[in-house]
Amino acid sequence: QLFRPDNFVFGQTGAGNNWAKGHYTEGAELIDSVLDVVRKEAESCDCLQGFQITHSLGGGTGSGMGTLLISKIREEYPDRIMCTYSVCPSPKVSDTVVEPYNATLSVHQLVENADEVMCLDNEALYDICFRTLKLTTPTYGDLNHLVCAAMSGITTCLRFPGQLNSDLRKLAVNLIPFPRLHFFMIGFAPLTSRGSQQYRALTVPELTQQQFDAKNMMCAADPRHGRYLTAACMFRGRMSTKEVDEQMLNVQNKNSSYFVEWIPNNIKASVCDIPPKGL
Repeated sequence: QLFRPDNFVFGQTGAGNNWAKGHYTEGAELIDSVLDVVRKEAESCDCLQGFQITHSLGGGTGSGMGTLLISKIREEYPDRIMCTYSVCPSPKVSDTVVEPYNATLSVHQLVENADEVMCLDNEALYDICFRTLKLTTPTYGDLNHLVCAAMSGITTCLRFPGQLNSDLRKLAVNLIPFPRLHFFMIGFAPLTSRGSQQYRALTVPELTQQQFDAKNMMCAADPRHGRYLTAACMFRGRMSTKEVDEQMLNVQNKNSSYFVEWIPNNIKASVCDIPPKGL
């Protein structure tokens, strides 16, 4: 059981894919009881690092009420990191007609009130399931599994001992060149189909090459069409930090045209000792 049953807050009606309903009417009625739950959880922490919010930008509740919650938490805990995992609308996997409106209204809020926004979209996640994991009929459970792997990877250095530690604040400090540019893409490795798991090589060069691969991005924007301002690589498992540093240097030297020249040494690395479950 991951969540405490007392922590669930729900209303009688949904927001009906309407951002304003989630942000101003239906959501605003619920927001105090939500903040109450947040406050209780925050008070039981020893040293609160920040908040992680998972929401979609296409609907009404996740986008409208989600951004309302973010701005309220921002008011109450201004010095804590706000990290969101936002499922952005994508043209191929579209559930609602008004997705672009809801997303546009939300992005404004995220620019102002969030510290780090991890952009996900269902199109890219489905593609990973089809192409890489070779699943014929991926379910939302499979998509969630991918997102879980990435989410736990980002906070793994907070929770487990490691050789080179990192936390949400260090991530923000190293990745964000200008305060408003805090929208990140996530790449995850190793991803292989269940049948070919025993044949894969889990070496640092392999993982590095795979995590920068466009097919492994959880957001359907092709990194080859743009340039990286900064990147952060988080490795899990027992490995030599020397090898990690060499690979980071290697990536920058070989692909220097994909990194902006006005930020030197723009890859941050961290290493955690505990590998993901099953790897």
